[in-house]
Amino acid sequence: MSVPSTHQTVEKAGVKITVLSPATLEKIKKAMTRFPKPLSAVLPALHAVYEQFGYLDEPKYGAIAEVLGVNQAEVAEAATFYTLFPKQPVGKNLIIVCKNISCALRGADNLISYLKKKLGIKVGETTPDGKFTIWTVECLGSCGTAPMMQVNDEYHENLTRAKVDALIDKLSK
Repeated sequence: MSVPSTHQTVEKAGVKITVLSPATLEKIKKAMTRFPKPLSAVLPALHAVYEQFGYLDEPKYGAIAEVLGVNQAEVAEAATFYTLFPKQPVGKNLIIVCKNISCALRGADNLISYLKKKLGIKVGETTPDGKFTIWTVECLGSCGTAPMMQVNDEYHENLTRAKVDALIDKLSK
């Protein structure tokens, strides 16, 4: 998931409220039927809202909490625990580079430097055209195929500059 859908945030009594689409509401309600307690449906609800918007923030936590009938803090706790949920808008293609020891020993630092130079942005930034955002994380669980990165929901492993160039060119179109 990388391309956020159009969304609405309305303000009521000074509080920003996110308006979920009917499709997102349906996904959350369907998830609720699979679990004995509403709190158990937080993670599927986070995924559904992330699919709609491309990121999660406080107003979205509130919308999820309202639908599930749980405390907003419980939703926020789950969302902030996972690095897979961006907390602000990101580019169409979210590039997440593993920088843990296995990837570092096999060139992750060089990969990160190369991506920053190639895209003209720093880690945590988005290109001016909105196509790419670079992040780093401690581990993506692919130590045997380092260096690697995740782009949107796909792993790219055993990376070389040529493989990165081909991928960036493909995603730029």
